[in-house]
Amino acid sequence: MNRYFIEVAYKGNKYAGFQIQKNAITIQHEVEQALYTIFRKRFSLTGSSRTDSGVHALQNFFHFDSEDKINNSALYNLNAILPGSIVIKNLLDVHHDAHCRFDALSRQYKYFICQQKDPFLVDTAYFYPYTLDLTHLNKAANIIKGYSHFESFSKRRTQVKTYDCTIKESEWIQERNCLVYNVTANRFLRGMVRGLVATMLQVGRGKISISELEYILSSKDSSKADFAVPAHGLFLIKVNYPDDYFKQKDQ
Repeated sequence: MNRYFIEVAYKGNKYAGFQIQKNAITIQHEVEQALYTIFRKRFSLTGSSRTDSGVHALQNFFHFDSEDKINNSALYNLNAILPGSIVIKNLLDVHHDAHCRFDALSRQYKYFICQQKDPFLVDTAYFYPYTLDLTHLNKAANIIKGYSHFESFSKRRTQVKTYDCTIKESEWIQERNCLVYNVTANRFLRGMVRGLVATMLQVGRGKISISELEYILSSKDSSKADFAVPAHGLFLIKVNYPDDYFKQKDQ
């Protein structure tokens, strides 16, 4: 049996998320349909990082198994079938026990905010025309790095065994004419990045203090956090694997 990783990028506005769902169009649904059209076989895809409805990705992964050998020449035909909002960037032959989710070391997300109206960013950045204190935003982002339990920033009715996450990067930067929250962690909870962004924006506007943010973080109560920022400003930037991970396959 051969195992393959599919590296994908997508614009998520029109999709109900990454993972397959009943009665909804998702990224996984579109990729599985494209594979079936080309190979006339059904492949069961395992995803690396779930993204919610409307969220974009510059890099995400699936893996699947096939009795037949598949090579990169299939990329052209697969991309010809897929909608313009999804692209398969690579089809990688990997070791038989490689796992795109469990072997990932970390994920990097960015949330884009534009503070001046820009028609070219209308569906890839959140228009937020309020005065923000960047110093306070970065104080808040730095405090977040000191915490490991993020139940306050997880959507409810999420079935997880632990709310612990190790934050490796947390900072506000200027990029692409936007104010951007850049965060990297070993894992993220459902709604976590948007919750962090929305709550920190309240700090940046002076609506809540740093000490109130620390109280929210410690409270383990998601009703105290703010999640009110739209999905379309959020990008999964990269899924990080060990060095030389994609060269591990025995020849």
